[in-house]
Amino acid sequence: MTYDVDWAIFTAGQVVATLEDPGKNGPAPSKISASARSQGFASLLYKVQDDFDAFFDPQTLCSRQISKKVIENGRHREINITFNHSRGVAMEEERDLNTPKAPPKQAENKIPVCVEDIVTAFYFLRHQNFHVGQDIHMALNDGGETHEVTIEVQAREQLQTPVGNRFAYRLEPKIFGTLYKKKGRLLVWMSDDPQHLPLRIRMSISVGSFTGYLKSVTLSPGNAPPAH
Repeated sequence: MTYDVDWAIFTAGQVVATLEDPGKNGPAPSKISASARSQGFASLLYKVQDDFDAFFDPQTLCSRQISKKVIENGRHREINITFNHSRGVAMEEERDLNTPKAPPKQAENKIPVCVEDIVTAFYFLRHQNFHVGQDIHMALNDGGETHEVTIEVQAREQLQTPVGNRFAYRLEPKIFGTLYKKKGRLLVWMSDDPQHLPLRIRMSISVGSFTGYLKSVTLSPGNAPPAH
């Protein structure tokens, strides 16, 4: 799935997410890779070059591990979070790539039986059955403590999108004030069809609103649709 991202009237960048077909590797974890790149005028103000690899159990949809390489202006970090379900802990290791000789920061935090990371959370949502007025609950970890996040199913709306005219459910994950302490708002529009594609993603924070529009979906030859 490829997304174009706008910031106000400017083109801000592009996000690409790739799912390796779950179930192909038997009991082995499935993988989602995602990359974010700033573009145009926005890149002059704030350069973003982020890469994520997330692994999850294809049966339970619980996250196993996420690796993040984050390059945002002067911040260059490499973060790995492993969810050790047998011990019930998230093991986090963070390296500052600006000081490669410095020892990594390490931490452990308790986790529940099943937890999602910020990448697998979208795949978890794609497997839900939506109805307006519903609250979905998810244990979410992006390093540090795990937070119980509520996702409100607020409305069913019709959208004009680059991939066609679609009906979609508008969801609001309540991540600000819980998972992230800063103020903001996140809205996600999931298509009302068996694939539950994230058609539009909008994040409003202190510097403005960023909106990602699903531009294209590509299936590798022989693959079934990636959800349901």
